Amino acid sequence: MSDRFEKGMKTRRSVLGDAHVDRAEAAKTAFDEPFQTFITEGAWGSVWSRDGLSRRDRSLITLALLAAGGHWDEVAMHVRATANTGATPEEVREAMLHVAVYAGVPAANHALKIIKQTYAEMEGTP
Repeated sequence: MSDRFEKGMKTRRSVLGDAHVDRAEAAKTAFDEPFQTFITEGAWGSVWSRDGLSRRDRSLITLALLAAGGHWDEVAMHVRATANTGATPEEVREAMLHVAVYAGVPAANHALKIIKQTYAEMEGTP
């Protein structure tokens, strides 16, 4: 594997946790292996591994973008990742207020529903 892949996998595990990455890797097939390599190198190795923003900031930006785009499964995954990135429930709430203003109240409302459910599942109901 490339250096970018190795760096990306290290960052991915740091943010999402070993259990999540292990499940994703175990589910990987020959069909989706090129895609998994692409996101590990691109998202995790090229973007999340950069020094320009903290993991906390990247986490909040990612949650806002996912909510704005209606990517609900990814919202839940990245809420769980806040346990590793340091983004607090209060900061996530503030990010959703930005989503409401700039991307629409329905997107933020649905994201908040998922976020509350995910925090409850994490046994840290805000």
